[in-house]
Amino acid sequence: MKPEKLREIISGGEGLTVEFKQSRTKLNRDVFETVCAFLNRNGGHLFLGVDDQGGIVGIEPESIEKVKMDFVTAMNNPLKICPTFYLAIETVEIETSTIFHVLVPESSQVHRCNGRIYDRNEDGDLDITDNTNLVAGLYNRKQGSYTENRIFPFAELSELNSDLLMRARKMAANERANHPWKTMNDLELLKSAGLYLKDPQSNKEGITLAGILIFGKQELILAALPHHRTDALLRKVNLDRYDDRDDIRVNLLESYERLMQFINKHLNDTFYLEGDRRISLRDKIFREVVSNLLIHREFANPFPAKLIIEKNRVVAENSNKPHGNGLIDPDNFSPFPKNPTIARFFKEIGLVDELGSGIRNTYKYSKIYSGADPVFTEGDVFRTIIPLTVQTPPQASDQASDQASEQAIDDNDQTRNILEFCKTARPGSEIQKFIGIKSRRYFRENILNPLIKGGLLKLTIPDKPTSPNQKYYS
Repeated sequence: MKPEKLREIISGGEGLTVEFKQSRTKLNRDVFETVCAFLNRNGGHLFLGVDDQGGIVGIEPESIEKVKMDFVTAMNNPLKICPTFYLAIETVEIETSTIFHVLVPESSQVHRCNGRIYDRNEDGDLDITDNTNLVAGLYNRKQGSYTENRIFPFAELSELNSDLLMRARKMAANERANHPWKTMNDLELLKSAGLYLKDPQSNKEGITLAGILIFGKQELILAALPHHRTDALLRKVNLDRYDDRDDIRVNLLESYERLMQFINKHLNDTFYLEGDRRISLRDKIFREVVSNLLIHREFANPFPAKLIIEKNRVVAENSNKPHGNGLIDPDNFSPFPKNPTIARFFKEIGLVDELGSGIRNTYKYSKIYSGADPVFTEGDVFRTIIPLTVQTPPQASDQASDQASEQAIDDNDQTRNILEFCKTARPGSEIQKFIGIKSRRYFRENILNPLIKGGLLKLTIPDKPTSPNQKYYS
């Protein structure tokens, strides 16, 4: 988040979703009570290095690394925060001082700090452990708000894929050598990951919908959620139906693999040097797109998730419980986890990074891969559009990279022809006629707008983009 936005939040003072802690040389003793309360309520912004009145006091330079390390270590300690929760610390320079900003999302589970349950109100953090009505209300709200927490008391461990449980241990250990899942049995792992819960009000306990969706065999998944499906489509020639399709009705881990295989089958790759490391731009981008498609959908909604590869773009759609509407600005947005338990599991095994990084990474790498920005739209359906108007990347790491770029460019003769045609400014109708597209809407959404967003076409009247006299030039 930009420093200007953080200054604006600080200037508004403390409240239900904002808390200041001085923590100049060490963490305040009650920092984790606030974290616990934010997780249990609506989430919030925690600032370290800011006094109660909003004054920037900063973290002492010699204490910066220690404060950061102590925070991260405590968040991974189940004796401090239970269940544990991964949070990223953002270092911010304001008024020549260093402060820390921690964006704490609302969790789908009830958390404890030092064995106590805290909730948040306007006056601060409230210990509600001994108030059975407030505790019951908190559990009810979590169960009602997050479909992933629905308990299936009659689902059995034998209905889960034991090979995937073993693979999850290995993947978690690859991320952290001393990961506790390494020594846990299957039930202990599920409980540690929040995939096996007990409802204190009904006394029901069992595997949650999240656990079934991550590890379940196909029969169990379809019994628990009959409409569960992800549709992968290729539409480049046959626009009415499809050229290729994968109808995916398996667990989320196997769905991830099949979606990435479908992408690798139908999209060219472009390699890029990041520092001294060669990376796959295609994998960087679509790792984020696929993870978002699987993790952040509203599973109670029967709308099927879709990944559609078209000639000039890839579109991903999934049902959503929106926390806003319209286009998402990557420089000014607050990420909200739609299924925090599933998201945290994917983080533990290394398939996603910290909350909010996916959109930023997709913007970063899409610009290099295709020369155009992606589009994210929040609503009842969350939609991601990745343009495929491929240009040569700024770096070519070796001959293979050159060949991949040339192949990608050859597949986009239309883009090259448009840019050549628009060396003289042209109205949109002329460009549409030039390339032989009949549908005006299709032309604007799939061809013209991506070229404009990517900076490949410019407007002769930029202050009035919808002007009837508007022309476009390269």
